[in-house]
Amino acid sequence: MCTNHPIITKITRKIKLVTTQSILTDVAPAHEGFPMREWSIRVFIQGEKGEELPANIFDRVTYKLHPTFANPNRVVKKLPFLITEQGWGEFDMEVVLHAIDKGGDHSIRHDLNFQKNKYESVHSITFNNPRPNLVKALAASGPVPGADTAAPEENGVSKRDKRKNDGEERTKKKSRSERTFDMEKLAEGLQKLQEEHLLQVVQMVHDNKTPETYIKNDVERECCLPTHLPPIRLIKSIVLILFCETEGEFHVDLYTLPSHLTQMLWKFVQECGVDV
Repeated sequence: MCTNHPIITKITRKIKLVTTQSILTDVAPAHEGFPMREWSIRVFIQGEKGEELPANIFDRVTYKLHPTFANPNRVVKKLPFLITEQGWGEFDMEVVLHAIDKGGDHSIRHDLNFQKNKYESVHSITFNNPRPNLVKALAASGPVPGADTAAPEENGVSKRDKRKNDGEERTKKKSRSERTFDMEKLAEGLQKLQEEHLLQVVQMVHDNKTPETYIKNDVERECCLPTHLPPIRLIKSIVLILFCETEGEFHVDLYTLPSHLTQMLWKFVQECGVDV
């Protein structure tokens, strides 16, 4: 028996951290034998020939400094993700690289030391099944499988999927627009409802009406529902008039109801045991 396994695409890149440091001669040492220094770190992709390329596969980098620093978690969002600080001590820090296009967070350990004025450290990071925009960015720094066929994304949705979704949505809209109801049968069904059900109909209209819905309420108090409902009268334009001598009239044109409300009323009439 054959079993289908998901195809896993793995793309690896070498990430280079470049650290520079120098003694601040115009600043007094924090402790004897430990001069104050200024240090900085930048992040690059190391190309196939060892060149430094922009690390645009990440949208931000978080540097987790020694807890003695004020605000030790520093987030940098601009290439080359440069951080500059001053201090006298060496320490290990965690550097979190946040990939674009939901490519995940990738943590590496970085040894901040003052043995050299400039030094580099290279780390390998692997992306499993990267999404199209990340694949496109990765392709700028080396070969990737299927890079030519990957469709770029807009707002997290690939253009291929977007075209598919748009087509399905148009089909749904067309299907909804073609779904019609016999308004005369609906009106006849509403006329057969009991008084308690008519009150619910009026409330449903109030709760689901749109600006295009024609409603005329002669009652002075806004949204006041009639307390007594004789049978509904049907007039030419399929306007239902709910009349009460003490409360006034409530008019609604069925043809101006939104489709979802028409469907609700149709279903409600059927649930009340009236054939439409």
